[in-house]
Amino acid sequence: MEPPALLWSVDNCTIARAMAIIGDKWTFVVLRDVFQGIHRFDQMRVRTGIPRQVLTNRLDRLVAEGLLRREPYREEGSRTRTEYRLTDKGLDLYPVLVAILAWGDRYLADPEGSPIELVHRDCGAPVHAPLNCTAGHEVKSPREIAPRPGPGARRRV
Repeated sequence: MEPPALLWSVDNCTIARAMAIIGDKWTFVVLRDVFQGIHRFDQMRVRTGIPRQVLTNRLDRLVAEGLLRREPYREEGSRTRTEYRLTDKGLDLYPVLVAILAWGDRYLADPEGSPIELVHRDCGAPVHAPLNCTAGHEVKSPREIAPRPGPGARRRV
């Protein structure tokens, strides 16, 4: 028996569209740093070791896609430069970054543990990205989730 998903086209798949924007290593490395308060090109280069042209290309793409915005700044005695700040569209990727971190911590961390902990600013408790349905139930396993065609689904031809 064939899986029901084979009946539906993936031509307008939003996962594929999202991965076309964010689906390479350097994009999430840049976003990680901006989420951690690193906003300047030279700071990103020092921290990540990303080649200059690769970083330039990623920042340009993230700005063009509306995930980051450029803001000018000027230190005394220097020329005007650019900082990169998250837009609302970029901020909406934070739960994805938290989920990637959790997966990496579970399977790829050094024996000592994760190099970073995410905590709630107000109470200091660890933060994680749970799955919940709109009725408010926590989904504890992907096996509790059933995919079904959404409003944009198209039959495969």
